Amino acid sequence: MTTSTGYPVRVHARLDPELSRWLWLVKWILAIPHYLVLAFLWLGFAIATVVAFFAILFTGRYPRALFDFNVGVLRWTWRVACYTYGALSTDRYPPFSLRPEPDYPATLYIAYPEQLSRGLVLVKWWLLAIPHYLVVGFFLGGGGYAGSHAGETGYHSGGLVGLLVLFAGVALLFAGKYPKGLFDLVLGMNRWALRLAAYVGLMTDAYPPFRFDAGADEPDGEARPEVSP
Repeated sequence: MTTSTGYPVRVHARLDPELSRWLWLVKWILAIPHYLVLAFLWLGFAIATVVAFFAILFTGRYPRALFDFNVGVLRWTWRVACYTYGALSTDRYPPFSLRPEPDYPATLYIAYPEQLSRGLVLVKWWLLAIPHYLVVGFFLGGGGYAGSHAGETGYHSGGLVGLLVLFAGVALLFAGKYPKGLFDLVLGMNRWALRLAAYVGLMTDAYPPFRFDAGADEPDGEARPEVSP
């Protein structure tokens, strides 16, 4: 595993060079099997987070098996979001997997914390995260990943992200090209939301930066880890 010197949540995506002009119109149908599975996975995410809450409160540690499962749920959700209306950045069908799948165009890595604050676990998922909820709610139109602590399922494609992705879809339909500037903006908003999801999911004590990091890769340019929890 590659050690990151930046924020412990690493979000990457690649824009496919040749995207179908029309496939995005039916991806909501093609992704139904994923939506059904994710509904159960997000229920599991919510239960695992509650169990982790008490484990952190009494031991200061996030049980590794629960951490790996919750990272997998976020990872799966991110792949489906990139395929569908969270980004529309790839036409490659997402794998049914909680594993890293480093060859897929959308990847997510969260560094496992050896120790977590027992005090922060009481306030970070609601009080400390309020400013970020306001920002991500604007981006995603209702919380999206940030609602993970409340057991929300799937991915919200509303808000500013939904609007920009719609513009990208129209551009694909009529011009056959996804504007790179739109892709960079969409990735920045998703990156912000995923960082917040990890924080409110109690997976890190590192407060999410109030920084818009647009583009496919993390701002420090560090290579993404090939092996991830």
